[in-house]
Amino acid sequence: MYVVFLSKGECNVKKEPVRIAHIIGKWLGGGVEAVVMNYYRHIDHTKIQFDFICDNDSTNIPYEEIEKLGGKVILIPPYQKLISYQKSLKQIFREGNYKIVHSHINTLSVFPLLAAKQVGVPVRIAHSHSTTNKKEWKKNLVKQMLRPFSKIFATDYIGCSELAGRWLFGNKAYNRGEVYLLNNAIDIEKFAYDEKLRHQKRKELKIKNDTLVIGHIGRFVAQKNHSFLIDIFAEIHEQNKNSILLLAGQGPLVDDVKAKVIQKKLTKSVKFLGQRNDANELYQAMDIFILPSLYEGLPVVGVETQAAGLLCCLSDDMTKETKILDSTLFLSLTQSPLEWANIILKKQKKFSRNNNETLLSCAGFNIRLEAKKLENKYLDYISR
Repeated sequence: MYVVFLSKGECNVKKEPVRIAHIIGKWLGGGVEAVVMNYYRHIDHTKIQFDFICDNDSTNIPYEEIEKLGGKVILIPPYQKLISYQKSLKQIFREGNYKIVHSHINTLSVFPLLAAKQVGVPVRIAHSHSTTNKKEWKKNLVKQMLRPFSKIFATDYIGCSELAGRWLFGNKAYNRGEVYLLNNAIDIEKFAYDEKLRHQKRKELKIKNDTLVIGHIGRFVAQKNHSFLIDIFAEIHEQNKNSILLLAGQGPLVDDVKAKVIQKKLTKSVKFLGQRNDANELYQAMDIFILPSLYEGLPVVGVETQAAGLLCCLSDDMTKETKILDSTLFLSLTQSPLEWANIILKKQKKFSRNNNETLLSCAGFNIRLEAKKLENKYLDYISR
């Protein structure tokens, strides 16, 4: 709290914003980080401030933007170094005198929320951003073991979708209305279809106007199912030689995906763009967006691409709330890459790109409206 002197004998006491500790884990520029930053950019910073607690081996943290907005980035050891991880968290929570700790690391939330409870943080939020898939059984083993404990130290539950909420917190908690749904909202205007920008971006990327551009943005990890995506594109390219695939992102499996592209003899038709900060512009250059993930909560790229007016083709192993536009397709991973290609190309022939700002806003994905709801939710939590 600080005091502003107005005149002799008068003063105006103003409250400092409520600081919230956001547990990000390893910041790699993925969807969860994008969601948190979207809310941070649009929340009222005179009332609410975010401090971002990240693993010290993180990459792509936007330090300058966070500091400019009044936030802090605090680096700690990763959870694998559990003793030093817990010790660091408890020290940070004590010194910061936080009233709210908001954890975004799904089943791993058990660790930071335990530390928060031990030092007396009154509001401890577990936020479910994802689900799981049986194909990642080794990873799932840890998830399944931790899942019953991930909410035990939480006072409040948040989910990005019904599927994500039910997966982490259980059907009983969800049915009792204990899970607050917070949409992965975006700046709709930033992603709206722009014909002029489309031509500019294609020129920059050296793509002809009549080329069919398939796109994908995501980390090169098993969850995103890039291998299947390459198979789909190979079938599309077989039917339309004037087509290319844009892949943006980074991750441990990028070399495996590049090897498959070479094996499929598609090197001239697949562009690896690396980690990008211009997703909104890349969407303009695309015609079709394909996301064949093994699992998702509610992928923010799915919202962004629909805002950009793209034909979106998603695996049905994610929440159906991702479908905002009637044109968006859900296809099964049990279908062959050829079936995916045939359905996509048939749909694309009749598809026309539109501005969808009103539809997305009505569906609850306008960040300007949703950030205000989150702001009020935080204030409700601390006033209980």
